[in-house]
Amino acid sequence: MTTTDKLKEISKFLSYVLRHKPEAIGLSMDEAGWVAIDEILEKANRPISRELIEQIVAENDKQRFAISSDGRQLRANQGHSVSVDLKLKPKEPPAELFHGTASRFLDSIFEKGLVPGTRQHVHLSANVETALKVGQRHGKPVILAVPALEMHQSGHFFFLSENGVWLTHAVPANKLVLHDNN
Repeated sequence: MTTTDKLKEISKFLSYVLRHKPEAIGLSMDEAGWVAIDEILEKANRPISRELIEQIVAENDKQRFAISSDGRQLRANQGHSVSVDLKLKPKEPPAELFHGTASRFLDSIFEKGLVPGTRQHVHLSANVETALKVGQRHGKPVILAVPALEMHQSGHFFFLSENGVWLTHAVPANKLVLHDNN
C-alpha cells in the first residue's frame, strides 16, 4: 500500500468514527465532537500513529479534521450525523452559495428542498468549482445556486466551518436555482 493510499484509508476511517460512529470502536466524544488522540490510537483497529493523524490534518485538501490548540484532541470539522455542537456562530454569508449534487437527486431536491438527511447541516460551497467536485462524487454533477444573503436576511442561519464549508439547517425548494456551469 502506498503512503497516499494509507493516508486516504486512515482519513476515511477517521471520518467514519468522528462523524458518524464513534461507538464503533468505543470512543468517548465530548459535546463539541472532540476525542482524545491517545484514545483513538489505543482503540483504532488498525495501525495508526500520532504522526499520521497530524499529517492527515495538515495535508488533507478538504481540511476535514482539526487538532485542538493543546494538541491532545481531534475532531471532524463538519459532516456529523451524530449530535455535536461545533460552537459555530451564525455568520452573514455571501450573496450566493452553491450546492453540488448528482442529477438523479434533482426531483427530490426540487420537491423537498435541501435537507441535511442523516447529517446535522446542509453543506454549501462558496464557489462553483468546489460544488462541482462534490457533485461529481455522486454521479452526473449539477450545481444549485442558493440566495444565501437573502435567506440570511429573512431569518435563516448560516455558519462557516473551520475548513470553509458553509452550513445551514435547510434550503427551501423555492429558493433553489439550477446553475448553468458551462
